[in-house]
Amino acid sequence: MARPAALAASAALAAGVALALTGCVTKEWTPDPGSRTASSTGAGQTQAEPDDRWERCTVASGSECATLAVPVDWADPDGATIELALARVPATDQANKLGSLLINPGGPGASGVSFLSYVASIIGKDVKTRYDIVGFDPRGVGGSAPITCYTSTEDLDRYFAADWPRTPEGFEESLAVVEPFARACEENTGPILAHVDTVSAAKDMEAIRQFVGDAKLNFLGYSYGTLLGATYADLFPANVGRFVLDGALDPSIDSALHEVEQAAGFELALESYLRDCLGSSYCPFGGTLDAAKAEIHQFLLDVQANPVPVGAGDDRELNLPLAMSGIFLALYDETSWPLLTAALANALDFGDMASLMFLSDQYYDRSDAGYGSNQMEAFIAINCLDDPLPSDLASAEAHAAALKQASPTFGEFWAYSEKQCGVWPYPPVGSPHAITAAGAEPIVVIGTTGDPATPYHGAVALAEQLESGVLVTYQGEGHTAYGRSNRCVAAAVETYLTEGKVPPDGLTC
Repeated sequence: MARPAALAASAALAAGVALALTGCVTKEWTPDPGSRTASSTGAGQTQAEPDDRWERCTVASGSECATLAVPVDWADPDGATIELALARVPATDQANKLGSLLINPGGPGASGVSFLSYVASIIGKDVKTRYDIVGFDPRGVGGSAPITCYTSTEDLDRYFAADWPRTPEGFEESLAVVEPFARACEENTGPILAHVDTVSAAKDMEAIRQFVGDAKLNFLGYSYGTLLGATYADLFPANVGRFVLDGALDPSIDSALHEVEQAAGFELALESYLRDCLGSSYCPFGGTLDAAKAEIHQFLLDVQANPVPVGAGDDRELNLPLAMSGIFLALYDETSWPLLTAALANALDFGDMASLMFLSDQYYDRSDAGYGSNQMEAFIAINCLDDPLPSDLASAEAHAAALKQASPTFGEFWAYSEKQCGVWPYPPVGSPHAITAAGAEPIVVIGTTGDPATPYHGAVALAEQLESGVLVTYQGEGHTAYGRSNRCVAAAVETYLTEGKVPPDGLTC
């Protein structure tokens, strides 16, 4: 939901971070599915816990790891279980800590364990002093019963680079790509594939709250993590502690409208980038904004018609899906705009696609060693269970028209990609709906006005839906705000987390 169709980028990857899950150990603990413990004191004071549930590991500096057994199917709590991978960086002031702060970087499909080393560098010192920072891999992700579809780099390369015609005829042709992928996911993953939906993951978060011994859950969620956090709050409002939902999704709209809004968001982000580029000392484009957009559109048409060999020891070709993913990666964060300028200059002026392919590889968490995570496969599996796009031709044609209208530059290249969930082996279990989390304590929702992946009005909508929602607006570019924007946002979040002082509703930074 928080990524363009058939593409994916977590908050960590958007910042150029692609970390491997290493060093986790097995210290199994099973939750009480009936527990609904809540307390009105503090941010969720930590209860006593046995030290031997956590062991030192190499995920982040000073980190500890554990695993937590949860049911495969929460409707059958006494049935088969899976193990969730957890990691934490302990609070530096254990005597005065407020509890744990659970984090999720988004996706869906991004690893919270891998994200831990990155997020530890952007969270304020006072927060790290008072909280154990806890990352987890949601079910189906990373070290938590991971979704596995194709097992070779070559097969994954072919799938992610597949470019069927973006036409009604191509809509049917896509079956040759998506059906084998769906079969592989079913064959190589097992029963958990039917249970990686967001509601199940939110119930896992309740088990994590019990595991860490907090009376209430404190949570920092980015992008898709805002939907995960809001879902938890709706299920367990009495157990909501201090919640920050940054880069928020509107849970009341369906995936088709999400995609259209994303298309518009990336079009606006492209315009912001090009204005900056055209006003700089060097830019590969000349003339007007519209002329620059037209040149990028023509470049995408050209690589769609004639993919270009990358060379320099790389036997792949840069085609439309890979070019799009490279451009989108850089549009997630304005600090990456100079990289995009260099990559486009190399491609347009010299026919050198290596830099754009490098950006694409960062998007997919791919290196010469292969794919560093299963985030793409998990992204597809989770979305197909939560809220799949309609997969009939009439719906696809209407969706294609809406995408083209929302984004003249990118929209046509997004179209007719709905068949993947249409052939998924398990039916959807979720549906869009407004989330109120009635009775929850204040929930801080952050929106960035220039966010391409989770456009700003999603934060406005979620804050309005939540009974206790408080909106903070960052006036700027890029995806999400806390840890990458300004001191105003940082102060609002950190004062809330450490002192419980809720920022004024409507605060603009």
